[in-house]
Amino acid sequence: MISEAVLGLFLKFIQAITELKVYTLLLNIDFLYNKYLPESLEFSLHLIVSIIISVVYVFFSEKLNLDLRQQFVFFFVFTTPTVYIYIPLSIFSIKETPALSDGLAILWWMIGHFLFALLLPLLFNQIKQRF
Repeated sequence: MISEAVLGLFLKFIQAITELKVYTLLLNIDFLYNKYLPESLEFSLHLIVSIIISVVYVFFSEKLNLDLRQQFVFFFVFTTPTVYIYIPLSIFSIKETPALSDGLAILWWMIGHFLFALLLPLLFNQIKQRF
């Protein structure tokens, strides 16, 4: 949940300083449910997806007995497809979101998701060492 919070806050900050709607894109589900949802509920829905991804990550890290370096490689590979979610989210969005051709928005989106991919193994191993 911490790595997801960092991703969300990072993209919210980027949106605030650049006006690129990357945080809006992160939370956007208007193509599935087009009624108003408060930001806290939209973020909670994204957090649920992140928790599922994290559980799968932890399961495979433990099952395959990966060391930290292998965990980074595994999770970067595992997270890379989330970068491509930018495409359908942009295409199907009803709200204003960054265009498919907006290279800077795509770059910020990628940095945010790779930040998530970097933090999850670090935080997982911190927690694992304590227990």
